[in-house]
Amino acid sequence: MTKYIEELKGVEPFATTAMDHQWLPFTPNRDFLQDPRMFAGARGLYYYGPDGKAILDGSSGLFTTPAGHGRVEIADAVRNQILELDFTSSFLRSHEKSFTVASRLAQLLPRGLDTLFFVSSGSEAIDTAMKLALAYHRARGEASRALFVSRERSFHGVNVGGSMLGGIANNRRSFQASGVPVVHMRHTYTADRFIPGQPKTGVDLADDLLRFVELYGAENIAACFVEPIAGSTGVLVPPVGYLDRLRDICTQYGILLVFDEVICGFGRTGKPFAAQSFGVTPDMITMAKAITNGNIPMGAVAIDRGIHATMMDRAAQHAIEFFHGYTWSGHPVACAAALATLDIYQSENLFTRAEELSGYFLKGAFGLAEVRGVSDVRGYGMLAGVDIDPAIVGMNGYELQKRLYDHGLHIKTTGNTAILAPPFIVEKKDLDFIVDTIRAVLTGTA
Repeated sequence: MTKYIEELKGVEPFATTAMDHQWLPFTPNRDFLQDPRMFAGARGLYYYGPDGKAILDGSSGLFTTPAGHGRVEIADAVRNQILELDFTSSFLRSHEKSFTVASRLAQLLPRGLDTLFFVSSGSEAIDTAMKLALAYHRARGEASRALFVSRERSFHGVNVGGSMLGGIANNRRSFQASGVPVVHMRHTYTADRFIPGQPKTGVDLADDLLRFVELYGAENIAACFVEPIAGSTGVLVPPVGYLDRLRDICTQYGILLVFDEVICGFGRTGKPFAAQSFGVTPDMITMAKAITNGNIPMGAVAIDRGIHATMMDRAAQHAIEFFHGYTWSGHPVACAAALATLDIYQSENLFTRAEELSGYFLKGAFGLAEVRGVSDVRGYGMLAGVDIDPAIVGMNGYELQKRLYDHGLHIKTTGNTAILAPPFIVEKKDLDFIVDTIRAVLTGTA
């Protein structure tokens, strides 16, 4: 590791002129270019700056890398796959590893969700699930089911369909004329504050879906999309019974229930998927990010076998059953990375480890409630959100994440919420560092 850091220190720093041609996503680019905060390398729990400074990864990259950075097993699998079979389309052709990944995922998923459709991102997974819902209802002779239900403060990616499902205003306001019909239930953030785990109140909010059934007619609603835990908006944990109630309403009225587990999936809640943690099985699950430990872009939609059977049975022989797909669907290199990642999760028992670490992690995160200017803390599993009041702490969320970087900690912020999602390979001392660094920066003692 010392040799690795010394090699990083020898890398020439980026010239400002070399940074003029890229438009960074979800970034105030003009401010960033004034004082760029860059990564030059990553190993284990740490990113490294161009000067070799270690920066602990408190958000698993972008919820992508729970097994830590620089995993040789994944790198070797990727290299070997490129030399063996670098690319094949999944249109009318395929390769063995794609079927192996599908089988491995089916073993992790809730019973019945055992058909996988591969994509390259969470955004693609969401739009795929939307199109599947429409196609499924059409195949059943219910083409009128074209309305989607989502939730305020939700995030479902940035493709057109997902942007319209999303309930974060800034992600939608410039793209309203899309023509995708979506209505939004209320979010689940209630007046309760500093509640670890699931809030005890708020199950009634699920009845917003029932109101839409009464207003628009169940025969016109295709699917209800929810994140089991609304992650990007700031970690809104579902009230006790809320997801169960949605499941009951969807079942009663023939509406498909889709869980967006792009953030929650692959152990973040202590189980392979949040559906298992909360004991509620949807009709589809979208996933991405940690499916390859963030190494190669990949995503998937897990589909109930009944939906798959309907699509197959209603199509003519030799006909394409679902006119949809991507150039990179089931990419051989992505599949190799996914298999190596799944091997790591299994061999190192990382999901179990996440479950065992959760109590200590959440205790530390909720300890920040004592800091003046922290207005709320929420959390479940290895995911927590810490709200700050800029008027009291003297900085907003954007400024907070910059200062944390300067003090050796990388996290994601949304608005004025710090989102903590550490890799599952952390030790307790690393969790202490995350909490202590946030406390020190917020109190001005760093």
